[in-house]
Amino acid sequence: MLGRLFSLAKKRAEALGPEYVELWNELELNTAGGKRFRPRMVFASYQALGGTDLESPAYIGAAFELLHTALIVHDDVIDRDFVRRGAPNIAGSFRQRARSAGASEADAEHRGISAAVIAGDLALFNAYRLIDRSGVNDVTRERLLEVMDDALFASAAGELIDVDFSWIPEVPRVDDILAMERLKTAVYSFECPLQAGAILAGADEATVTTLGEFGRDIGIAYQLVDDLLGVFGTEADTGKTTVGDLREGKRTVLIAYASAVAGWDEHAPLFGDPELSDENAAILRAHLVDCGAKAFAEGLARYYANRALARLLEPHIPISLRGELHPVADDVLARVR
Repeated sequence: MLGRLFSLAKKRAEALGPEYVELWNELELNTAGGKRFRPRMVFASYQALGGTDLESPAYIGAAFELLHTALIVHDDVIDRDFVRRGAPNIAGSFRQRARSAGASEADAEHRGISAAVIAGDLALFNAYRLIDRSGVNDVTRERLLEVMDDALFASAAGELIDVDFSWIPEVPRVDDILAMERLKTAVYSFECPLQAGAILAGADEATVTTLGEFGRDIGIAYQLVDDLLGVFGTEADTGKTTVGDLREGKRTVLIAYASAVAGWDEHAPLFGDPELSDENAAILRAHLVDCGAKAFAEGLARYYANRALARLLEPHIPISLRGELHPVADDVLARVR
């Protein structure tokens, strides 16, 4: 579905110049790959609840995946990142082109960031357009648009909270970080796609609500694991350096826990140091293990994953749906082992 969208968009862009075609090429590259959790969630709930038409959920799954692309493109702009998964992102690619054309460093960065903002806007708009083109009836389309709106509205709030966390001197509490991660990631990646699939299948409101609760808990667990891998994973598995979060001073549950127990004052100067060496990163990691922060975050991820599974024991959740969603929780927990 996304391939068709990009093919048509690039054909249409040809009349408006090669640079615009290239922007669509870069946007398509940024959409390719990844874990495709959002379409997987749409199809999991839709098919387990008796849905048989594959066209409409393909549109809706693609819409949530395109929303994801829009959010990560804009997130890179906010973080002033020019690389994603070890390669130039949209901003990085257009910065390189401007440099090659003789632009100054500042002008090249401005062009790269500007191109990324435009690309993110295009992805965001077309996420809604995919729902419009899904072929569902008017009532269902309105419900799906409301769910998409909930996803974007929550994610914007979570992004703003995350931005605020980056400049306040004190480390936020664990509960505040969990609330931010739920808004920024879990809602649009798990809660809303699961609910969208159920709505498409004609599920009752109780089932739609329970799926949202499952998605919230499994989404929080997923993000906790993601933060753990950002510090303790490998670059081959995560596609990014495991020093980046420590250099950036990213506020995670790991850091919230560590900052509240003995020994943090000694290690705090290393956290957020843009010149953090691999050796000092290893020292910081060792402290996160010794002080119990790593074990705490792992335990919290298991707690939320198990709480998500408990949601599926509600009597209105069919066995077929439990069978589809248990592997989701297993996959999340497998990443923390």
